Amino acid sequence: MSDARPAMRPDPRTLLASAELARAFTLTVFAATFGAPAIRGAAGDVTYATILAALCLLGGAMLVTRRREIEVLHLAPTTLVFLILWAGASVLWSTDALRSLAGWAALLGVSFLGVVVGHVRDAHQSVRALGDVLRWLLAASLVLEVLSGILWDTPIPFLGIQGDIAELGPVQGLFGSRNDLGVVTVVALLTFLVEWRTRSVRPATAVSSVILAALLAVLSGSPTVIVVAAATAIAAAALTSVRALPARRRRAVQIGLGLALVVLSALAWAQRFAIAAALDGRADLSVRTDLWGEILRLSDDRPVVGFGWFGPWDPADAPFSTLNFTLGQQHASALNAFLDVLLQLGWVGLLVFLVLCALALARSWLVAGERRSVVHTWAPLTLVVLLTVSVFESSVLSGAGLLLLVLCAVRAGQSRSWRERLERVPEPPDGPARTQGGRESAG
Repeated sequence: MSDARPAMRPDPRTLLASAELARAFTLTVFAATFGAPAIRGAAGDVTYATILAALCLLGGAMLVTRRREIEVLHLAPTTLVFLILWAGASVLWSTDALRSLAGWAALLGVSFLGVVVGHVRDAHQSVRALGDVLRWLLAASLVLEVLSGILWDTPIPFLGIQGDIAELGPVQGLFGSRNDLGVVTVVALLTFLVEWRTRSVRPATAVSSVILAALLAVLSGSPTVIVVAAATAIAAAALTSVRALPARRRRAVQIGLGLALVVLSALAWAQRFAIAAALDGRADLSVRTDLWGEILRLSDDRPVVGFGWFGPWDPADAPFSTLNFTLGQQHASALNAFLDVLLQLGWVGLLVFLVLCALALARSWLVAGERRSVVHTWAPLTLVVLLTVSVFESSVLSGAGLLLLVLCAVRAGQSRSWRERLERVPEPPDGPARTQGGRESAG
């Protein structure tokens, strides 16, 4: 008789709960969302939608397997849930119910992936995975630009690469447009610097990654990069100052910074034409202001509920076809995330979106100010990048921008949330208060 034992089958539940699968899942989600323009250009929208659907099914199975570790109340921010529900309800009054339903499915799918990543990986692991993906995508973008513009001397139309690197740009890489590449380089620079400070990668890798991102930011030739980088640098300096203060002084300084943010935002809006002229972007801003004015006028027809959620525009569908016909242009978005939400979801949707962004930024900023690890600065500074970009682009409403927004909101809600107060009971006379889980309250 043979003593050999039959090979044991791996338990699917063990695999779904494993750290290895969680890491592979996170890398794949980042690669799929940031590489969406290249995937769509090379294989089509159906392939991209199939990839997202498969990832959502896998993510759902992972959450079910980890259900003992995750509290339902802490699964997603309430404002995010309201926003998705309102966008789904807008299908009922949309000008094109089928396309609106498809846009809502994309919103729900990407948001769900952000929620899953926020629960299966911690802050350090998420930053590390994002850094790995952006390193590869930026390196591939530079290689393809060199091949297209120098060695082959011909564009690569299905990837959107024009081959202008020999003239020092503008280049697009794998991200579809120079503005999108510029935003990705700013996020990448922030991520690489956090990796460097936390010693997550070797110094040589960190330095080369920073140089790569900075080089592509310059070659993109996007005026948006200058504004976003400046806003992020100011926010980073302010956050560094807050982290250096003693705890008793932070509250007053935080209030002062909040008031200063409101004042600076108002001044920047009042001087927007002067800023655009200084950045050599007056014509570009003129196109935007004309579009924004038409959106505000058209929004008056449905001010409360909007025209229905579509996400990125289809220029042939109303009301977007009306806007493009009136302006004699072809726009695929409102070039402003806030006005895009106003047009599609009305003032109700815009209010929920603003509260979602404000709470995520405030919570993550407070967490970064209190905790010593540099990795906690990634979420608030990434939100600064996304919200600054939202003034000029609508990329935060879909794809990688939406994924990062949801991930930052989930991460902030895990540390600071009104739900924590609901879980606590008043302190009894004979001892410290305890949470529902039996742990002593931190007070």
